[in-house]
Amino acid sequence: MPRGFILHPTYRVRDGRPVVWLFGRLESGEAFLVEERRFRPYFFVRAADAGALAGDRRASVEPTELRDLEGAALARVFADLPATVPRLRERVERAGGRSFEADIRFPYRFLIDANIRAGVEIAGPAAALESGLVRFVDPELRPAELRPQLRSLSIDLETAPDASRIHAAALVSAEAEEVHLVSRRPVAGAVVHADEASLLVAVAARVRAIDPDLLVGWNVVDFDLRTWAARCQALGLPDGLGRVEEAMTFQVDPGFTRQSRASIPGRMVLDGIALVRDAVRLEDYRLETAARALLGRGKLIDQTAGDPAAEIERMLREDPEALVRYNREDARLVLEILEREGLVALAVERSLLSGMQLDRVGASIACFDRLYLPELRRRGLVAPSGDPERKAAPVAGGAVLDSVPGLFRDVAVFDWKSLYPSLIRTFNLDPLAHARAGDDAIVAPNGARFSRSEAILPGIIERLMASREAAKRRGDRHADQALKIMMNALFGVLGAASCRFFDPAIANAVTSFGQQTLGWTREAFEAAGVRVLYGDTDSVFVQLPEVQPGGAGAIAERLRDEAARQVARRVREAYAVEPRLELELERVYERFFLPHVRGGGAGSKKRYAGLAGGRLELVGLESVRRDWPAVAARLQRGMLERIFADADPVPFVREVVAAVRSGALDAELVYAKRVRKGALERYTATTPPHVQAARKASGPVGPVVRYVIARSGPEPVLPGRPLPEGIDREHAVLKVLRPVADAILRELGREFDEALDLPRQLTLV
Repeated sequence: MPRGFILHPTYRVRDGRPVVWLFGRLESGEAFLVEERRFRPYFFVRAADAGALAGDRRASVEPTELRDLEGAALARVFADLPATVPRLRERVERAGGRSFEADIRFPYRFLIDANIRAGVEIAGPAAALESGLVRFVDPELRPAELRPQLRSLSIDLETAPDASRIHAAALVSAEAEEVHLVSRRPVAGAVVHADEASLLVAVAARVRAIDPDLLVGWNVVDFDLRTWAARCQALGLPDGLGRVEEAMTFQVDPGFTRQSRASIPGRMVLDGIALVRDAVRLEDYRLETAARALLGRGKLIDQTAGDPAAEIERMLREDPEALVRYNREDARLVLEILEREGLVALAVERSLLSGMQLDRVGASIACFDRLYLPELRRRGLVAPSGDPERKAAPVAGGAVLDSVPGLFRDVAVFDWKSLYPSLIRTFNLDPLAHARAGDDAIVAPNGARFSRSEAILPGIIERLMASREAAKRRGDRHADQALKIMMNALFGVLGAASCRFFDPAIANAVTSFGQQTLGWTREAFEAAGVRVLYGDTDSVFVQLPEVQPGGAGAIAERLRDEAARQVARRVREAYAVEPRLELELERVYERFFLPHVRGGGAGSKKRYAGLAGGRLELVGLESVRRDWPAVAARLQRGMLERIFADADPVPFVREVVAAVRSGALDAELVYAKRVRKGALERYTATTPPHVQAARKASGPVGPVVRYVIARSGPEPVLPGRPLPEGIDREHAVLKVLRPVADAILRELGREFDEALDLPRQLTLV
């Protein structure tokens, strides 16, 4: 029987009935479409509330043996169409009743009931359509394990500055690499077309012929595909690039991210920006920045050109061959970035785990449902519907211990492996266990109660952990990362008001157990006679006793074993459960630095530096923050390297200050700050420096504003332009270098101003 990977679950209404469509790629290489005509949309209500739908021709109600989490009997409500379900739900709730699982999307409802995620085995007759699709009608489906070989096509459009015309379109994949160009003469490296309409028709035909599973690009949804759809509409052409003749549609996710998506029947659209932003920390997420950082090369355009759009127009007129090379390279860069970072492979693994389509694998709540709801149904239970109007409630964070500022030798870092998932397993922290807590319940530090016998989430986590260990053993980094993301998300969704299982008591039970565990860990180390310098959520930093060179590791291992035994003993004694906690020795720093709070006497939190195995590691300090100029990292790293080598850092500080004052480091005085409110016009109460700089720019500056502080105030730094004149270098010395240097020199009993013999009045600026 053929097996395949489900790429795009959706549905259509045919002859008044909903039909589930499952597009995908078979293991044998053909694209497929499953049409399921028998499945009907449904949801549940309490049997006592079913009368609210009496006489409604759009619905039929049947009794079930299923129950809600409170034990009430449920009836199943079948609807004529998926779009009818919200209206029926509203009718029940207006009458004072409750709905259950009424918000699950129709195609996903089908897959959940069939216990199918992304891999599927198909049993039934097949027919090949003219498009090349292999079509199955009403087959029998079973879950399957497989790794698909998907085809990716990178698309990149070059347009007029206002996107009113498409000049060129690059298509790059493993099977093809071509540029289509509007031109009245032959152009080397391009397929030329007499006009824009001819180009659009030809490119659409090529996409269908290449038949990719994935369309990728950089800002491909909001620019390339929206521009494509707009130009096709303007020219009276179909815009379909899918596996069936239908127009593409666009959606914007609700909530904070507001991520845009394009729906193309039979294919998935993956935006390189979104994939890279989720996986890689960069100064900004322009293609040029990402390509330089990850591939070591950038876009083929004159970086000194002040206006890239004008440069594209110039190339079109004067050097179309250069435009072709530029267009092709942009499409190549996206594919190479995604391949180098393994981001498509990671998305595939996450889809195989959760059953979510590739452009929604980051939808944590929906992923949780795909794992949890089938387990709930196997127990004869049904989940509540999500409540979009529910307000958020406070969820406590992890414990953060006060830090001991200073410079230290031989500091060990101990970490509770996968702490929150391990606590969930240990204490049965789970929605079902919370609902079914009896007299012999486990009582969390926050007072929440959990059944000792009934739970679902611990079993899910146990299976995921076993799968992750297997992935590590076989060296499958993508599966390892996907499983790690999935396990971490399982706690997070319980604290989200939009999750159907949201209950602040459950989420706070997890964090309260975490806080207690960190406190017990500190006490265990202190009882062993060592000093705990800092702790954060699942980690503690311990100063080891004075040891012979090379002996720190053995002492740290013994301390870890003793602390783990003590914590396990307390768990058993307090809760009569078997702990599923594992304390790891993460690393030993030969030298370690914990700064003071700037201007205060207490130790800072979530900020430190250490030297381990000759490698300098920094967390939370200015060197790793994108909103500080690069010169801060130069100074900070250089000072720490010298101090950790027992060298005097002051001569280096003087060198950096002199270089700044001479102008030699002007390029490192640039700030980069994101426009957080979405638009410059929304900054009304205050006007921070990056907004002031952006408002001085002659054109758009992007979501990340690069600027310098000049004597005239904040000035924008634009791509391809020289740095603004009049840079205020003394500002950099006093406001950037001094605080960075003082944080380190303080531990040596010295000060920046004294070290540089600065006039006393400068300290008052």
